[in-house]
This record gives sequence, structure tokens and C-alpha cells, in this order.
Amino acid sequence: MIEDPAAAEVSLDPIRARLLAELAEPASATMLAAKVGLPRQKVNYHLKALERHGLVELVEERRKGNVNERLMRATATSYVISPAALAAVQPDPARSPDQLSARWLLAVAARLVRDVGELITGAAKARKRVATFAIDGEVRFASAADRSAFAEELANAVAALVAKYHDATAEGGREHRVVVAVHPSTRPREGGAAAPAEEER
Repeated sequence: MIEDPAAAEVSLDPIRARLLAELAEPASATMLAAKVGLPRQKVNYHLKALERHGLVELVEERRKGNVNERLMRATATSYVISPAALAAVQPDPARSPDQLSARWLLAVAARLVRDVGELITGAAKARKRVATFAIDGEVRFASAADRSAFAEELANAVAALVAKYHDATAEGGREHRVVVAVHPSTRPREGGAAAPAEEER
């Protein structure tokens, strides 16, 4: 999870992003230069920038001829830029809570990315696992009325579960955030046609 704005800027450079992808396995600047088609010195420059921001790390240093060869590796198998990297302008669900707004859904999703990213970072440092649960699926509605009815039933079911299990007085209990979202799929429709744009509501 990338939370530092400077690290986010470094990771978004196309060449550096390509180097991060190549460094899933340890490699030297010379090895990378052959893969990405750049001079070794240029690759070294980009690697140093990535290393400064903790995106790559030194795995091994060995003597090869008259030079020291540094084998580098990405510090993660994948990266996500947290909304916290743009703290001043990150979406805030509290600004305009509206269950039917796509912008509010985006703000909730941004908070989810930020919060879970922080949990993963903290758990990694503590060498613990994070207790999470997610469901991902698709449903095809025959009409807008069906979609509306589904949303109402889903909201009622979730509210009933929360009421059943929430215990504000539980000593030693830990609060968990529940996020349930429904949005149109962005996959092409049958026949290869793109899904039509819809009203936000």
C-alpha cells in the first residue's frame, strides 16, 4: 500500500512501473536493461529512485568483473496507491452520504482501500493476519424496479444482521465496518457491445 505522495509519483512513472513488474524476481540493472531496452545507467537511476521510496530492496551484492552487481527485488508482489496519498483531496464519505450516489460509493470504496491498506501494513509489521471477509458476485436485473427491490431487500437483510450481532457494550469487542455495494458491471455485454451508460440514480 503506497501512502506517501512522493512514492506514489515514483511508482506511476511508466518505466518504473515496468521495472517493478520485472522485479517480482531478483534482477540486476544489467539484466533489467536487456529486458526493457534501456541503458544500464538509466535503469540504475530509476532503481535508486524506487529504492529511496521503499518500493524495491537489495537482495544480494556480488562482484562481477570490475563492478559490484546489485540484485534488487520489489518489496511487494503488487501495489495499490492509497487515497491517503492525496490526503487533501481524497474522497470523504462523510461529505455527502447518499446511498444512491455513485460518487458516494466511490468515496466509500476509497475509504475501504485506505483502511484495509493500513490494516495490511500493520498486520505485516506485527506478523499477524487480518480478519476480513468479502463476497464478489454478479446479478442480472430484468428491470430497474427489480434492481430497486433487490437493493431494499439487501439493505433490510444487512440491517437485521447488524441489529442481531452488534453489541455496543461488549467488553473487549472490536468494531468492524460493513460495506455492501451494487453497481453496474463494466464488462462488455453479450455480443461484444459495451454496457450502455446509465443515469447515476
